[in-house]
Order: sequence, then structure tokens, then C-alpha cells
Amino acid sequence: MIDISNANNQIQCVTSFQDLVFTPFHGEMNAICWPRILLGDFSEIVKKIELNENIIELNEEQLFELQLSEQGQLAREILLNDLKVLKAHGASPVLNIIKYYDRDETYPFFPTDVYSFHVDRSPVPTDTYLCTYYGESSELLPNSQAEQILLVPEIRDELKKIHHGKDDGFESFLTEHFFDLHYRAKPKAQPISLGLGNLWKLAVDHPESKTLPCVHRAPKEKNGQNRLLMIC
Repeated sequence: MIDISNANNQIQCVTSFQDLVFTPFHGEMNAICWPRILLGDFSEIVKKIELNENIIELNEEQLFELQLSEQGQLAREILLNDLKVLKAHGASPVLNIIKYYDRDETYPFFPTDVYSFHVDRSPVPTDTYLCTYYGESSELLPNSQAEQILLVPEIRDELKKIHHGKDDGFESFLTEHFFDLHYRAKPKAQPISLGLGNLWKLAVDHPESKTLPCVHRAPKEKNGQNRLLMIC
């Protein structure tokens, strides 16, 4: 069960895939969840795949080739169906097995990797869909509990130093390096776990958006436990 008590104006739950994709964002609402309790053993699929890299993409052909138990087969059917319905909707879903993401060490005082709370941006209207099937799940931060990091005075001063103190082109510099996409939690903020098996639609920052983009982040993975994530 998802606890949305501290963000019930921002999150709407639906009961079907059709409702998920066709329910529009409006007002403060910028995250839609289709809660699901999925059958099958997704850990079996993860453990069958050897990772020689931090992240690999698992395609349909690889899924079909896996020799799985009955529970593993149930999990595979769900993955294949999720890929199918999202593609039919016009999305481009990617199924990843993740050991960990690369960390951004360019500016240690302001990392801009996916472990930082951030919003997604697109030049065209779109939404972000994601589902964690195994491992640690992503987190959402209510917009009212989020603060844009570049507005923090001491951090903004550091960014200006990097830009050599020039005001001309500073805002473009922030955008080009994705600093404007990142947020931090305010004191007493309560991030919301997106949970396992739930399929989410999150609002993206794009020119025609009618609502604020959804602030979210990837979790820190547990040692020895890879994640299975679908995202598009």
C-alpha cells in the first residue's frame, strides 16, 4: 500500500493501464500511480543475468531465452506485457538491470546525477513512466517539500564562481549543465517510496505542461542486490 497522506493533492491512484495513460495532469496533481501486486519471481530473472557493466538493457529476446521456473515465467509474462502495452501507447520503454548508476563528480558541491532529487525535461510534450520490479524503489518528493538547489545562496555563489562571476549568460549556463533540474528536501520533508510493482506516470517539464514537473530520484542500491526497472 502506498502512503500518499502527505501528498494526496499531488498523487492520484487509478485502477487500470487505460486510466493511467489517459488521465491528464492538472492543478497540483503531477503523479499518477496504478498500484499493483505482481505475481512471479522477478529476482530469478535478475539473478539469471550476468552483469559485466553497471547497467544493462534487457530486451525481449533475452527474456524469451531464459530458462525459468514457473514463478519466473509469471514474472517474465508481466514484463513482456508491460513492454507491449507501453509500446502500443507510443512509448519507448527500456528494461534495465542496475547495479548502480555513475555518480557525478564534476562539481562535488552540486552533483547532478539521478541520485539527486530532480525533474525530467523534454522539448516536446511527454510523460515519464516507470516501474521497479525488484530491488530498491525510486522516491518522489512532494513539490511543496522541495527546494531548487541553485536558489540556495551559498551554492548559487559557488556556481557564479565557476561561471567566473559573470551575470551575462549565467542562466543559460545553469540550464546547459542541468543545475536548474535539481532539488533538495526541505527540513522535515517526507519522500514517498514508489514501491514495487506499481506503474507510475510522472509529469515532465515541457513547453505545454499545465502542472509542475514531478520531483523524484533513484534510490541508493543495496550491496549485492541489483534493481530491475522499466522506464520510458
